[in-house]
Amino acid sequence: MLIEAYVSVRQDPRVDLFTARSTARTGTALLVIHGGPDWDHTYLREPLVDLAESRQLVFADLRGCGRSTMGLPDDAYNPDAATADLLALLDALGVERADVLGFSYGGLLAQRFTLTAPQRVRRLIIASSSIPPVPDDAYDHWPEVAQLQAEGNAAWTDLAANPSPEATRAHAFAAIPAGVWKPESREILHRRLETVRFSAEWARALLAGPVPSGRPDNSLTRLAALEIPILLLHGQQDMTFPAVLAERTAAEMPNARAVVLDQAGHMTHIDQPEAWLQAIRDFLD
Repeated sequence: MLIEAYVSVRQDPRVDLFTARSTARTGTALLVIHGGPDWDHTYLREPLVDLAESRQLVFADLRGCGRSTMGLPDDAYNPDAATADLLALLDALGVERADVLGFSYGGLLAQRFTLTAPQRVRRLIIASSSIPPVPDDAYDHWPEVAQLQAEGNAAWTDLAANPSPEATRAHAFAAIPAGVWKPESREILHRRLETVRFSAEWARALLAGPVPSGRPDNSLTRLAALEIPILLLHGQQDMTFPAVLAERTAAEMPNARAVVLDQAGHMTHIDQPEAWLQAIRDFLD
């Protein structure tokens, strides 16, 4: 069972984050940072809610997303502000130290969160994301990727030209063929997206001017120096962040290990929910 509530994390300007939390008070809290960023957190609830009996789950919509505060100035939508919100959220909830899971763009914010306040992080999961940047030629060996990404890329062009919640939704649905790997997973993702509250606050800010990258500078070296255990959880057929980056990064970082699940795309938790959740259990326990 999840309890939904608004939590105030900033006063000037006022920012309230919509949160969903489990009632368990035992074990280390798990802070879940969604991607998008103009999505809400709900597409990640399953299968993570299966952990609700053993630990305090903390899902939150980022500023400008879902049911959290919107209508902020364009320059208020940046990774440092989002990170500060999440730190303030833990303060407000009385959570001194948490495990952190960041998915896709949320994986970049999770790195930034960890580097900003390493004393607040016990273990870090970077899911369907990457620590090093994605090379321009990452998928040159796999020509089918361009075909599967074509509809999503066209919808992104429309979204970037005229940001709106409807355009964000259209892009999310157009990207389904490139988001999951197994054909039967497409309908599952379609149903999951039907209930997501999309926004366009971050896209609008991007159109207004450059938004700083979510990826911290020199993050591989800096995260390795912290010695915080890191799980790089990935789908072998991810067409957004190539799986090879997770494997190479784990080989370079003594505090990181990679779990790459076959027959799974970017939405690994939908293609392989049981194996994805088991990898998380094994890492956190």
